[in-house]
Amino acid sequence: MNNKELQQLVNRISLESFHKPFLHQAYFNGRLRSTGGRYLLQSHHIEINPKAFEIYGVREVEGIVRHELCHYHLHLGGKGYQHRDKDFRDLLKKVNAPRFCSTLQTSTTTSKKQRTLYTYTCVKCQQIYIRKIKLNVKKYCCGKCTGPLKLKE
Repeated sequence: MNNKELQQLVNRISLESFHKPFLHQAYFNGRLRSTGGRYLLQSHHIEINPKAFEIYGVREVEGIVRHELCHYHLHLGGKGYQHRDKDFRDLLKKVNAPRFCSTLQTSTTTSKKQRTLYTYTCVKCQQIYIRKIKLNVKKYCCGKCTGPLKLKE
């Protein structure tokens, strides 16, 4: 799906679900990370996260579009367009729009560098310690028996 097809989808959903035209632009924004889409208050444009389409398909994008169109039409109509407003929650139910989109980030470890874990064992009582940061075994000792620690390799 490209921006032109997205624009047509938004126009169609606006007319079918809200019976009002969508007079602004809708487009994909690859910089969006954790949100499915957003309605811009200043320009009245709608941005959609392309990952939502890649991961979940058209049905998810349709739900996100309905949600953002609720913000759009309520804002232009001078009613409560924020998530906490009763007008917004009522319109979400009326047009069957989701309150939240499906999770877009897979996990924190895939986006960040894989961390090395250090495993330490107490020489006396065999207590195991797993740490993200390397310890100075000359400075620290076992918290259970105060025995010396040894880095397990």
